[in-house]
Amino acid sequence: MRDGPRVEIHYCTGCNWLLRAGWMAQELLQTFGADLAEVALVSGHGGIYRIAVDGQVIWDRKADGGFPGAAEIKQRLRDVIAPGRDLGHVDR
Repeated sequence: MRDGPRVEIHYCTGCNWLLRAGWMAQELLQTFGADLAEVALVSGHGGIYRIAVDGQVIWDRKADGGFPGAAEIKQRLRDVIAPGRDLGHVDR
C-alpha cells in the first residue's frame, strides 16, 4: 500500500450514482494519482453523495447543494493534501 491520503466517494446505489462516482474517481486519479494512497467507491443509500479525504468531508451533496464539478473537488482536495500545489488551468 502506498503512502498518502485515502479518498472515499460515497454514492447512492438506489439513485444510480455509480457512474458519477466512478467518473469523479477517475478525475481525481488523473490529477493526483501519485499523491494518493487510494480512491475508494463506497456504496450507500438515502441519496448520499459525499467525498471525504482521510475522514474529512470535502463535499456533501445535501450540505453543499447538489453535485460538484471536477474542478471544485480537485481544488478542495488540493487544499487539504497539498495547499501550495498549482493545478494549472483548474485554478484559472
